[in-house]
Amino acid sequence: MIRNNGVRLRRRGNRKAPDIWARPGMEVVFRAELMPGRDASERRFRVQELLPSGRVVLENFAGEHAEKEFEAARSLA
Repeated sequence: MIRNNGVRLRRRGNRKAPDIWARPGMEVVFRAELMPGRDASERRFRVQELLPSGRVVLENFAGEHAEKEFEAARSLA
């Protein structure tokens, strides 16, 4: 920590990178319990924008949505 006029400041190098869970263009799938009776293909949407709050705006679907509303991303490995 660096002090500036008695106030503690963090060094820029010590900042933790934000946890980015989605990117524009990425496909996400709503959890089944949020859209009962719909197949996974009907619950799949593309991310239009990642907001500073960590929420996303989807293409062709209204509102802002949080990570917890979606199924976990699966590894293709």
